[in-house]
Amino acid sequence: MVNNIGKFYIVATPIGNLEDITLRALRVLKEVDLILCEDTRVTKKLLDRYEIQKPLLSYHHHSKLSRVEKIVEHLENGKNLALVSDAGTPGISDPGNELIVFLRLNLKNVEIVPIPGASALTALASVAGINMSKFCFLGFPPHKKGRETFFRGVAESKYPVIYFESPHRVLKNLELLSKFKPDAKLIVGRELTKMFEEIQRGEIGEIRKHFEGKEGRIKGEFVIIVH
Repeated sequence: MVNNIGKFYIVATPIGNLEDITLRALRVLKEVDLILCEDTRVTKKLLDRYEIQKPLLSYHHHSKLSRVEKIVEHLENGKNLALVSDAGTPGISDPGNELIVFLRLNLKNVEIVPIPGASALTALASVAGINMSKFCFLGFPPHKKGRETFFRGVAESKYPVIYFESPHRVLKNLELLSKFKPDAKLIVGRELTKMFEEIQRGEIGEIRKHFEGKEGRIKGEFVIIVH
């Protein structure tokens, strides 16, 4: 029996510098029938850079079930779809994995194909200069409930821990981490691959001092390694 269900591609896109996209990713984005993206405006900038014209459909944390059902319908009709995030590899800190779970439960014959590429996680790990053969990745810390538990776990880990952080909460959360591990050593990446890329290394007190007094002026997402 011929499987007429379309393919579903998980496509990594640049985390900042638009040159950081693979030839394979560009080919897939040119060939698919529809591209799912968090913010159509962000994805359109990338597609315009490479002169790719494809229909876009938004899919993000707040998408309703009807949008997911529409995605299934496209695949059932033989359409090939690509999922991208605003930056980096889908399924890491976005709802990509939730969509994959739904597809595997409701469209069992769908072929899900990874198209690897840029990731802030591996970008910082590659220049860490410490043993990264084993590490723990924890995504974003909780905003409210569970924050102390999160940072206590970071402090007690026997392996290096990598997590993401927003510019609005980075100082408060470094302060909380110092409560549990005052001698922590950090590698902090900000605006990776972008014009104002910054990588700081040092003890947590030094890192906090570097960013203190810049509240409201700190820009860009952070990736932090605690070791």
